Amino acid sequence: MAGALAIVFVLGLVAGSFVTAIAHRVPRGLSIAGPRSQCPACGARIAAYDNVPVLSWVILRGRSRCCGERISPRYPLTELAVGALFVATVAVYWDEPAEAAIGCVFVAMLAAVTLTDLERRIISNKILLAGAVLCLLIAAPTDPGGLPERAIAAVAAGAVFFGVVLAYPRGMGLGDVKLAATMGLFLGRAVAPAILAALLIGSLVGLALIARHGSGARKMAIPFGPFLALGGVIGLLAGDQLVELYLS
Repeated sequence: MAGALAIVFVLGLVAGSFVTAIAHRVPRGLSIAGPRSQCPACGARIAAYDNVPVLSWVILRGRSRCCGERISPRYPLTELAVGALFVATVAVYWDEPAEAAIGCVFVAMLAAVTLTDLERRIISNKILLAGAVLCLLIAAPTDPGGLPERAIAAVAAGAVFFGVVLAYPRGMGLGDVKLAATMGLFLGRAVAPAILAALLIGSLVGLALIARHGSGARKMAIPFGPFLALGGVIGLLAGDQLVELYLS
């Protein structure tokens, strides 16, 4: 099992590298199929040996080879995070390969959404749609009986957040509604503890900001997508157990 998880980790690093490309290109209307990666500072093409996940960043000491511009640590951190989440997902769903595959797609999508929401306050419809399609392509032939639960969870989660947007439009956007609905499609009933976790974590962060900045914290715009993503990871890895614990 250890050898298999090591391979999964490497695949996760590669997926994490792809996620950073998606998060950079999709919101800017660029194709993810080409051209090859370019230095964001000077536009020079990045050689394949300088594009190895994590390792290239370490060797280059966080600087671009072509112009010496600083490379953000978000790239290796994202790659490491996605690699670790791939390992955790496969370990949890070791006996359910289809669910493990769906989970890996899910964490990659959440990582991309987190990056775009933090950087540009955008939750891309294209990223959510691609994730939803991949989820259904895997789930439909492997677990057709679970599709109604996924659909109900998607509608319920989206409806809850749509109600929040109607009640407090300055607090959340429709991107959060779409993300919550997509999470329901991936997680099924486990979306309930995922959303509760996201709301709890977001509330704690908000209280911490109020404690530090006082009334000025109310004017700070904090994207909620990353909190939903963190809740989604909790729902993926422990959601079913939390639901069973509640029901019992």
